Amino acid sequence: MHRASRSRFIHSPVAHAVLSLVSCTMLGLGHGGSAYAQGPATAPGQAQELPGVKTTDGAPVLLRSSSMLAEQPPGGPGIELPTFVFGNRVSGRPDLETVVDGEAELRRGGSAIRADRIEYDQPTDIVKARGNVRVNSSGNLYNGPELEIKLDTFEGFFLRPDYRFLQNDGYGSATRIDFLDDKRLVAQNATFTTCQRGEGPSWMPAWIVNATTLKLDREADVGEASGGVLRFMNVPILAAPTFSFPLSDKRKSGVLPPTLAIDSLSGTAVTVPYYFDIAPNRDATFSPTLMSKRGVDLAGEFRYLEPGYKGELRASLLPNDQLRNANRWSYNYLHSGSFNSGIPAIGGIGINLNLNRVSDDNYWRDFSGFGSAGASTLLTQRLLPSDATLSWGRGYFSTTLRALKYQTLQDVTSPIVPPYDRMPQLTAAYNRFNVPVGGLAGLDYSISTDYTRFESDQRLTGQPNANRAFALAQISRPWIRPEGYITPKLMLNTTTYQFDGPLANGSRTASRTVPTFSLDSGLTFERDTGFFGRAYTQTLEPRAFYVHTPYRDQSSLPNYDSGANDFNFATVFTENAFVGNDRISDSNLLTLGLTSRLLEPESGAEALRVGVAQRLRFKDQRVTLPGGVPVTDRFSDLLFGGSVNLTKAWSLDSTVQYNPKTSISQRSTVGARYNPGNYRVISAAYRRQRNVSEQFDVGWQWPINDLWGDKGKDLGAGRGQGAGRWYSVGRLNYSVPDKKFVDMVLGIEYDGCCWIGRVVLERTQLGTALAASSSKANNTRILFQLEFVGFSRIGANPLKTLKANIPRYQYLREQGTTPSRFTNYD
Repeated sequence: MHRASRSRFIHSPVAHAVLSLVSCTMLGLGHGGSAYAQGPATAPGQAQELPGVKTTDGAPVLLRSSSMLAEQPPGGPGIELPTFVFGNRVSGRPDLETVVDGEAELRRGGSAIRADRIEYDQPTDIVKARGNVRVNSSGNLYNGPELEIKLDTFEGFFLRPDYRFLQNDGYGSATRIDFLDDKRLVAQNATFTTCQRGEGPSWMPAWIVNATTLKLDREADVGEASGGVLRFMNVPILAAPTFSFPLSDKRKSGVLPPTLAIDSLSGTAVTVPYYFDIAPNRDATFSPTLMSKRGVDLAGEFRYLEPGYKGELRASLLPNDQLRNANRWSYNYLHSGSFNSGIPAIGGIGINLNLNRVSDDNYWRDFSGFGSAGASTLLTQRLLPSDATLSWGRGYFSTTLRALKYQTLQDVTSPIVPPYDRMPQLTAAYNRFNVPVGGLAGLDYSISTDYTRFESDQRLTGQPNANRAFALAQISRPWIRPEGYITPKLMLNTTTYQFDGPLANGSRTASRTVPTFSLDSGLTFERDTGFFGRAYTQTLEPRAFYVHTPYRDQSSLPNYDSGANDFNFATVFTENAFVGNDRISDSNLLTLGLTSRLLEPESGAEALRVGVAQRLRFKDQRVTLPGGVPVTDRFSDLLFGGSVNLTKAWSLDSTVQYNPKTSISQRSTVGARYNPGNYRVISAAYRRQRNVSEQFDVGWQWPINDLWGDKGKDLGAGRGQGAGRWYSVGRLNYSVPDKKFVDMVLGIEYDGCCWIGRVVLERTQLGTALAASSSKANNTRILFQLEFVGFSRIGANPLKTLKANIPRYQYLREQGTTPSRFTNYD
């Protein structure tokens, strides 16, 4: 028998008209004929009138072609979608019931039902399907012997089905499924796994969830198992009366998977977090941690995000630390926000908070590994800033009010001089650019002021606290053209001090005014060239920078915030040899530099860069930091730098500071990276500063299977390279003078397709001074994790450690875009 078809639209004038055409077309094709001859091609988006088809009011029916399929099928309140039925035999009564026998199929919107027999009752909108029933609901598949469903609401039941979900490719079976709607269902005596079927009758999934009742909410992407047991390699590893799990990376309230870590200082630590999804823009996490050597740490985190501001609060409390016999606590609060009234006369207001505090001086030592569960990385340092800033700006003017206070965690064996608190600091600035003045266009000028109260422990700093007022005025006129530029600049620095106590000369006040003139210039030459069979644009860019600042005696002034500038390509072309405002270097010097680059003509990407720079000093620099000596060398060290990126896989960069007098390299850094593809990266670096430090650093992520010729599959980022592959990950930092590894991260990952196992060893040096006061100068911890793909992770989370330590580390699984419903289209 030829396959016949029948289609029905529900209460739509246009739909009834289109039905006439569609039905005839289907019937004709079912008999091997053609209902209509093809007319002229229609461009996408262009409307075409259907010949001989009119709506009930006589208007022509227009169809508009499209090259895109709708990811979301049409529908919604007040919209009646057409229902299509197909089959070998179609019978029934119009507007009452339709019965389809043999290869039966029914479609509406994003749902398709196939079975041996389909009965559709139109008044109740209920479909009954029997025999080899297959349902495709927006890409989610269900198969079983018997189905009864209400089409519009997708309410009903399915007996003895198996199912597969589009979002995470998870699947399972049940004795019965009750559909609450097209997004929510309840399965009885159900199973769930993402392990894809293997070969052989004895195959079993690596992990599976068995539950008396399984509730799945695909709108919230949440699953809940009652009477559930999670089995791994057929061994129960998690059982509870009720537990929930995510169906995607979408947030949800509930107990998160427990984490496990072994730490040499705190012992075995087990954390059972609970997540609160308070609102789309607010959430919180409570993370109690049981540490075998210390007790129970109560930690939490609260986050919020609003259109004009955002913030995060982390806090922890460890009552009666068993190793210290004291209560331990910490908090870290971050907030940033801005307000703009939209009225130019009022301007904009901003506020930023960064508050940090811990209970005692030993906190940095005791919690240097993973710390108290709620502690941020900053809270394991010895200098903890609490910084509050209020800013306002309008047009060219801006001002800031700031309060900065440090908590210094002292060690009696290695005390540190605390930095100065700024209580308060008030700044104001006025900036103009490209301003025409007296017929001279392009003037840049600015005035910035700073008033700061500096406070610290005078017994440690050895100098009095003070109030300092600083002002800087500068004006410049840049001439910029494609072939080069020249920028003369005038600057005037003035500073006044009021001290809490007398200086060595008995003075309680001081002032200083220093003018500066600088002239910056550069040229750019280009030519087309070729290297290694590839075309490039080569540049030659000489630069000359002259600066003159007269000498002002500043030896009697205390130092509150100044330090020596690092000698590199970013600072060698600056007016002041110091950072901060307490020292303005006297200068009469010329800095010369030369840079050459190879650029790809089409993209402008930089394939190679080499540069050299040196300062020529015409006069000694007499201004120094306390304890420093004048700079008398007429020629500074030579600064060499280069980077090579000729291929996507290889990159190399290096910087060398070379002393031509002694023919010795004062400082050198060499780094290289080989990254031929996903999950294959090796980074290496050598850093040396003469008489200070010398270190080697190596980091990597690489498939171990490559050793025996198994190169895996190129599945793309975030999908691994196939099942059964091992990966080595790590980073080693070796100190040559100490002849030991300073920091170390070593790990191994196994990709079992539907599960991933990780073991990571992390060893962190606590500081050289700690060895004198403790038998343990290092903290070592081991992190274990089982990741059930598409379900959950159990164990400690080494992913943050790997991502922070290994350059270009990639997750073996990372959720990308949501799969299209046409992935499983019937």
